[in-house]
Amino acid sequence: MVPDHSVNDMHDILQDFPIAADPSRVYRAISEPAMLDEWWTIRSSGNPSVGARYDLDFGPGYQWGAVVTKAEPGTAFELRMTDADADWLGSHVGFNLEPSPLGTQVRFYHRGWPVANSHYRTSCHCWALYLRILRRHIEHGESVPYEKRLDV
Repeated sequence: MVPDHSVNDMHDILQDFPIAADPSRVYRAISEPAMLDEWWTIRSSGNPSVGARYDLDFGPGYQWGAVVTKAEPGTAFELRMTDADADWLGSHVGFNLEPSPLGTQVRFYHRGWPVANSHYRTSCHCWALYLRILRRHIEHGESVPYEKRLDV
């Protein structure tokens, strides 16, 4: 039997994957603005400490903001979206990092989507692409121009 989901159910994007680098290096790549610009944003600014604001530039019309809700070096980093598209507003983008024989096991989440609409489904796909670029950047030093990141 298919479960009955009410309109108030929240939806999450979850991705687990390894990165061949130690957790401290992965943490820097997911929390330091200059490193975010290598795989996610065009330009970002902020300080990886709880309560700090991040400005996230994704291009014209997409000047978003977030507040750090977790900042545990080498272990966890999370942003709560405060200025964003309506679907992202109030959602949490985060990473839990665990040491593994290969380096780091990354447990990514984007929690709190209000509805599993077409934007949610597109974001599921886009996050997989961005996280692949994160991994390739850390492991191989690859850099992809922002405008080509969803085409690699």
